[in-house]
Amino acid sequence: MPYQKKLQLIPAFLTNKTTIKISWIIIISGIVNRLIQYIYNRSLWADEAVLALNIVERSYIELTQPLDYDQVAPIGFLWIEKFLVNLLGNNEYVLRLFPLIAGIVSLFIFAIIARRYLKNLGSVIAILLFSSISSIVYYSTEVKQYSTDILIALLLCYLLAPYGRKKITTSQTVITILLVVIFLWLSHPAIFIFAAMGLVELVTVILNKDTNISKRKVIIYASGLLSFCIFYFGFLNQANDNQDLFNSWEDAFPNHPLNIIWYLDAFGQFFYKPLGFEYYKLLGFEINLDVVAIALFLLGCFSYFHKNTIILCTLLFPLLTTFAGAGLHLYPFRTRVVLFLAPFFIIAIAEGINWIATLKLHRVIAIFLACLITLTIAAPVVESSMTFVKPKQKEEIKEVLNYIRQREQPQDILYIYQRGIYQFLYYAEKYGYRPGDYILGVDDLDIYDGKKLSEAEWQRYKKDLDNLRGNSRVWVLFSHLNRNSEYKPIKTYLDTIGTELDRFETKGAFVHLYNLHEPR
Repeated sequence: MPYQKKLQLIPAFLTNKTTIKISWIIIISGIVNRLIQYIYNRSLWADEAVLALNIVERSYIELTQPLDYDQVAPIGFLWIEKFLVNLLGNNEYVLRLFPLIAGIVSLFIFAIIARRYLKNLGSVIAILLFSSISSIVYYSTEVKQYSTDILIALLLCYLLAPYGRKKITTSQTVITILLVVIFLWLSHPAIFIFAAMGLVELVTVILNKDTNISKRKVIIYASGLLSFCIFYFGFLNQANDNQDLFNSWEDAFPNHPLNIIWYLDAFGQFFYKPLGFEYYKLLGFEINLDVVAIALFLLGCFSYFHKNTIILCTLLFPLLTTFAGAGLHLYPFRTRVVLFLAPFFIIAIAEGINWIATLKLHRVIAIFLACLITLTIAAPVVESSMTFVKPKQKEEIKEVLNYIRQREQPQDILYIYQRGIYQFLYYAEKYGYRPGDYILGVDDLDIYDGKKLSEAEWQRYKKDLDNLRGNSRVWVLFSHLNRNSEYKPIKTYLDTIGTELDRFETKGAFVHLYNLHEPR
């Protein structure tokens, strides 16, 4: 039998019963992967720490006000986090519990949707990618709302996408309204999925030439829109006044709403980050897997265009509504904040692979494409599987604080470099530090002249460090900094004004003990 016919028969080997079994194995593996990362209990890194401080230090009412430290998070997410902290205590496990639950539940909802829109081979590939892509796994165990964003996007798609065009009962309408109203308060980008599903509904009506839109559907969308308006104008709109926050996402908005080049660039970058299809070298060949993933995505869209336009719209409209939000400078389009779009991209990629698998191809071409597709799928799977061996770390300040606590003496001074201040403040009380036991470094200077170490910043750093002179034992704690532009000049200066007595370094955080009483 010619090879190309074997390739064409690949889907036949995966019966419905077999794909269900394989899907369960993948889902269980994905759950275990997330649990291992969660149980590892890495330190809160800077972004987590600043949000955690807001959650811990504020009341429910205060969480409805603009957050400190240039943070923005949905009120529903913050309230659930606050409730869990009050109920179970203030620690990393509790703070990461809700994102973990969202990440695990997402696996099941995605599997249901994938089996709706994909044949056997495609559904297995989609579930495998969704359970394995590193960013999806990682944000299931971070004190941020991105895992929740994915879950809400999937739930809205499941509830609202006009799949099958079945009539809904009165009780189903009431339940859907309640869920949609709640979901829009749990996730900021939920409005883009909500709007996208509404547009898909309109396209469905137009294509089917059915002008009788269900009154129940109208009520559902009207209720959701009203809920969002209350949420936006009552609370979320306050974030627009935070210019520092918008400046930090400057490149995440087009300079003009019709800047097509920017949208194409943002679209292409999405496959690299957050999806994680990266550059690889294999047998001397350079392979950009993001380019392969883009090609598969486009082929998937092409396939759906010919066989089911409604599914194509369901997958593409969330991207278009999110682009509209970015074009109006209402929502940034970059990296983790658009991770909620990943499920829609993954389904299109899987459909592209499914479509290729049905083609009759020359043996050489078939082998080449099979290897390329296998590498594209395997790369994120292999990367994610490393969690089983060594869970990810980011800025392990807890290890540094343990090291200091075991060796510090009564006369010691602890100085916290400014970029690690918020991490330290979250952990300070847990390690027995009280105000007055430590010195917080010079204020965050980025607001003056950006993230690079300018001459003005350097003079303020030197002045801050000079204030430590005359002390024989000074611990200088670093975390969340650029080692080349910031750490090196600071370390060099410390070496000129004192003598290093001890040092300890771990992933993303480190400390030096200096004698600054006498120059070296």
